[in-house]
Order: sequence, then C-alpha cells, then structure tokens
Amino acid sequence: MRHVLTGTQAARGMALGRARLVQPSIFAVDTRMLDEAEVGPEIERLHKALDTARTELHELRGKLHGALAREVGDFIDAHSLLLDDEELLRGLDELVSVGHYTASAALKMQRDRLAAVFDAMNDPYLKSRGEDIDQVIGRVMTALQQQSSREERKIASRVGEIVVSDTVAPADLASMAGQGLLGVIGSAGSVYSHSAILARSFNLPMLVGTKDALATINDDDLVLIDAENGEVIVHPTAQDLTRYRQWQRQAAAEGRRLAALASAPTLTRDGAHIRLYANAEMSSDITLARARGADGVGLYRSEFLFLRQRGLPSEEEQFVAYRDLVLGMGGQPVTIRTLDLGADKADAAGLAIRGEDNPALGVRGIRLSLRYADIFSVQLRAILRAACYGPVRVLIPMVTHVGELISVRTLIKKARAELAEQGQELPERLDIGAMIEVPAAAIGIGPILEKADFLAIGTNDLAQYVLAADRNNDALEGIYDPLQPAFLRLIAHVIAAGRRAKKPVSLCGEIAGDTQFTALLLAMGLEEFSMHPGQLLQVRDRLASLDCQSLRRAAPALFRSHTRDDVEARLLEVIQRQAECPTQQAIPL
Repeated sequence: MRHVLTGTQAARGMALGRARLVQPSIFAVDTRMLDEAEVGPEIERLHKALDTARTELHELRGKLHGALAREVGDFIDAHSLLLDDEELLRGLDELVSVGHYTASAALKMQRDRLAAVFDAMNDPYLKSRGEDIDQVIGRVMTALQQQSSREERKIASRVGEIVVSDTVAPADLASMAGQGLLGVIGSAGSVYSHSAILARSFNLPMLVGTKDALATINDDDLVLIDAENGEVIVHPTAQDLTRYRQWQRQAAAEGRRLAALASAPTLTRDGAHIRLYANAEMSSDITLARARGADGVGLYRSEFLFLRQRGLPSEEEQFVAYRDLVLGMGGQPVTIRTLDLGADKADAAGLAIRGEDNPALGVRGIRLSLRYADIFSVQLRAILRAACYGPVRVLIPMVTHVGELISVRTLIKKARAELAEQGQELPERLDIGAMIEVPAAAIGIGPILEKADFLAIGTNDLAQYVLAADRNNDALEGIYDPLQPAFLRLIAHVIAAGRRAKKPVSLCGEIAGDTQFTALLLAMGLEEFSMHPGQLLQVRDRLASLDCQSLRRAAPALFRSHTRDDVEARLLEVIQRQAECPTQQAIPL
C-alpha cells in the first residue's frame, strides 16, 4: 500500500528504485573490567582493529581514480587522520591500560566524549562533523568484531538501489555511487555532512531526517525518492510514476539549458552585471567552480585545513594549500577567510578554550586569532606568499569593531617585514575585508569601512544573533527566518553603506545560493553573491529573469513591511508585475 514519509532535502533530484536497508551497526560493548593480565593483549587487539580500519581506507582510496578520487579523496583522508589522532589514540590506550576497560568500552567512551563536543557546536557545518566520529569509530568497532568482510559485501553492488540507512559514511557513499546507486534516504544526518556534500557533487538525490524510514521501509520495496519536495513514496502509484517520468524529461531539458549558462555572463534582464563567486574548502569545489563559470572564490574556509589533521598546519603546508587554490582558479580572484574557529570547534587544532559558558558568544573567529597572534601570523605569512601567484583577498571573520581590523593590519605589516627579510617575494597589494556577522559591526559599519577594503555579509550567524534564535533549534523555525523585516533592513543598511563608500559588498550565507531569495537580494542592491558552486547556474538563470532597476525601486516598500509574510507577498507582487511589464519600466507599489 502506498504511503509517504517526509524528510529534509540534502541533495536535489528524484529517483525510482528498490530499497536496500543498511541497518545501524549494533555493537556489543563488553562492560566488564579487565584483569591486569588481560590489559596487554586487549591493547594489542585494539591496535590491530585500528590498523585494519586504516588498511580498509587506504585500499579504498587506492581503488578510486579520476574525478571520483578528487571528489572523495579529501573525505577519506579526513577519516584516516582521525584514526591517527594522538589525543584519540592516547585516550583509548589510557582507558584500557589505566582504567582496565575493554577495547569496545573504550571506543564507546571516546566516541561519546567527542560526540558531545560536536553536538555543542553552533555552526551547523562543523556540528555535522560529529558524523565522522561515528563513522570512524564504527569502522574500528566492526574490525574488532571481525565483521568487515560482511560490511564489504553489503556495498558491493548498488545497481538500481536506493539506500535507506541512519547515515552513510562518505567513503561508503563513494563506493556505492560507483556501483549504480540511485539515491540515499537517511533517517538521521545533516544537510551539511560530508556525505550530503558528496551526494550533491554526484547528483544523487538525498533526504536526511526521514524519521521511521528504517522501521517503515522493507528491503526490495519500490520507493520513489522525491528530494525536490522532501518526500519518499513507498509503493508509488501509476500517477506517481507518471509524475516521475515527467520530472525526468524536464530535468534532462533543464540540464541541457543550464549547461549552456556555464560560459555565459551573469546579467539581469535589464543588463545589470552581477558577480557570482563560489564558496570553497576542497579541491573538488574549485574544479566545479571553474566548470560552472564562477567569477572567483568569494569564501575559502581555511579552518578546514586545521580541522582535518593532527596539530597545527605549518606555514609551508598552508602556503601550498593556498597557492594551489590560487593557481586552480586560473587568475580569478580568491578570498581566503582567516581561521574561523571557536571555543567549541577547535579541538582538532589544539586551540580550544575549554569551559566557556556560551561558546557562540565566546572566543571565536578573529577573537581567537588575535589571542594566538603567533599562530595567526603564520597563516598571514602563508597567505602573503600565496598572493604572489594570483589575486588574493583576506577576509576577517567575526569582526565586532574597527580595532580588530587595525590589529590585523599591524600583524600583516609585521609579516611582510619578516618575509622581506627572508628574501620572499611579496604581492604589491593584499585587500583586507571584514565579515559582517555580528550585529554591532553591521550597525556601526562606518568606522569599519574606513579600514576595510571590502565587506562580506555572513547571513547565517548574523541572522542567529539579530533574531536571538539558534539556527539548529527546530522549535524556533518560525523565528529564525531570513525574511524577518528587521534582519532585512540590517542587511540593506550594510549594502548601502558599502555602496556609498564605493567598496565591494558580497553575501556568502546560505541565502546567496537560494533562488527564493535572489530577487530580494537584488532589490537590496547586492551585486556580488557567493555560494556553493553547485548553485551557480541556477542563480545565474534566476538573475536573467529579473529586472534589477524595477526591484530596486520597489525596495523601500519592501522594507516598510511589518511581517515576513508582508515581505513575501509584496515581493511576489513585484515579480509578477515585472513579468508583465516591459524591461526597465519602473514598477511602483
């Protein structure tokens, strides 16, 4: 009998196939305490399981070639680095040798401790890294229980299948994608997870948070995953199948049409030129950005380099990463955001300030960097060296007041002097920008603009702080809403200030790549959007249908709205009337 489950879109698309359930691994944890004579053999057993997990990842990476290796290699490397993390390994050894816990109990305790750290994070992208812990510990647990061969058989072939699971590890998703997998249904998971990013890259439809999927769907059930509408239809009817076939035809035609936009300029209907930049953190993002015709990189998250390895990356390691980024963009501008870690998400880099009562309002972003000026200076020297290979801008996160920019400029001046003494080549110019995500910076934007060469609005955190609503709290969904009039007025205020100062302003939050907000941002005066590279063509296409001048003339009426519903209704009216009017004709409200 037909029934429908709902979930959250992690990767767009539709797929029809047979369900294949991958049940969460249920690990038997031996809770007894070891005798002294058992400690040595148990440590040996634990290390053998760790070696098995490392070997599995190494062999999987060796099987990947070409584009697949580029896409998933970084994910596998991140998991491999976790298996070599000194803090993790030392903690496991101590639990066995000193606490006399069994290997399985020690793994569970370490998993629970690390999961608690990630659960406390405020950034949803970094919060989702907790899935990596589960996947790595699960792989070691499987090795302990000698179940690895069974797990390998599970993912040996996925032709015509839609996987239904709790979560899927990126390495396993890569293997399944190469074996004919059609889509993924997750009963848990995050849209910011590595696997979700990978699914978007592979164009595999994926839903997460599909509650009761494992309990409701059976192996071999025919399922239609509709990630366009956030639905899973079990035992679809003829009407469902007709809708799916219609979507297939439309998707094929739309794909051909959008592909032609990769080399097209980004213009509005009335000829206004808009710049579309890519957010990036991995080499695969750069490849996709170039393929989709990005005007450059508007946000490179340098913290990923710190989070993916043990200890702190050296100046040389950072320089190589930034240089390769610049070279990969082939002369287009690259904006490198300096280390954006906070007290709740710096453990992997060893910079955590433990015990903060409210990490979201604590030592994070530029506050953390200035606290560790020596470490920050290493990053600045690496960026300066990389800037000799192409146009580079530096973006400072979590700016609150102009004094922080002054301190950054002082450190850059010092770094220049140090590199000059070493005989290093230096760029003629290095623009310094402020990321506007703190309300105080947005309200007091004037002094900041005097010291900043450009601005980038980070709407994810700015909305959270302005609306006093945790963006990860489902109960506050009606409050955490980018269409709230007060929030829109603050964004418009920052954009207008930048225009008056003749300094570029970009927006790099999630709404930049959401076509539902494109018209609104254009009305505000935004001319530079930065987004996931997979969203570039859709936004370019949306801009081509909009009349820039008409929208901007309508903006004052939009900002007089008292509720988000008023904003939405007025904007819809403007767009509808715009479609009926000749290009460049003003549309009064």
